[in-house]
Amino acid sequence: MKKWGFFLFIVVLLGYAIFGAKEYLQQKLEDFDGKYENQGMSSINNSKTIEIVPQDQLYQGDLILVNKDYPVHQEGVKSDIVNVSDHADLMQGYVLLDQHIRLSTYVVQKFQKMIEAAGKEGVNHFMISSGYRNSEEQDKLYQEKGADYALPAGYSEHNLGLSLDIGSTQSEMSKAPEGSWLQKNAWKYGFVLRYPKDKTDITGIQFEPWHFRYVGLPHSAIMQENKLVLEQYMDYIRENKSISTVVEGEAYNVSYYPISQNIIKVPENGQYEISGNNIDGVIVTVQK
Repeated sequence: MKKWGFFLFIVVLLGYAIFGAKEYLQQKLEDFDGKYENQGMSSINNSKTIEIVPQDQLYQGDLILVNKDYPVHQEGVKSDIVNVSDHADLMQGYVLLDQHIRLSTYVVQKFQKMIEAAGKEGVNHFMISSGYRNSEEQDKLYQEKGADYALPAGYSEHNLGLSLDIGSTQSEMSKAPEGSWLQKNAWKYGFVLRYPKDKTDITGIQFEPWHFRYVGLPHSAIMQENKLVLEQYMDYIRENKSISTVVEGEAYNVSYYPISQNIIKVPENGQYEISGNNIDGVIVTVQK
């Protein structure tokens, strides 16, 4: 009888211990969630709220708008610009119009991936005729060619390092297979035709079938699907605040934050990019 009583006593003690431990763990979990909610983190979507990056982020990134109203800021010029002809690994599958063309290394690598895909379809006579130009070079071009051909220094996308003029060694781009292929497929590789024929009233620039700009995915896909140029896309993001899309099986979310808001949300774990729009805010692109 004494043994059974002792056994019952032990069971009761274990019950209290387990119940107490459960309550303790539950309280700790609630404290943990409360702590991170106070810090702006969400245990549901694994995102965190952070202070916005410095003011100069407004002028940096792959999505900054550059035109007659929004000039390039020095912070926006790509830091990895090189003379392409000096790098044999960047000279695969195409030719240069001259040996002084400069571009962002990253953009050339994306370009190479794109023309490699074109080559598999028998389209393989690509040429880069122009890339990055500094302010002095842009001003000289503007003075020589005039406003019908060039923009003033600081107001051209060529002052960024993200844009390049692509040609064909066979014929002019408006008639060449290379031009046709790019208009249909460039978006898959993050590039867009910057100055289409039917958007001159918006861009303020005549049709340039050779001028392509790197904006990255999913932005190029969204622009292609909705037939938007960069000016329109900036308005589209600002109006919608948040856009979700799936491109080539990958899910993305694009969010706009006014610079005045001073906070943005980014994933606690995962890939994301931040770009200014060169106007009034930043764009956070999350790959889910």
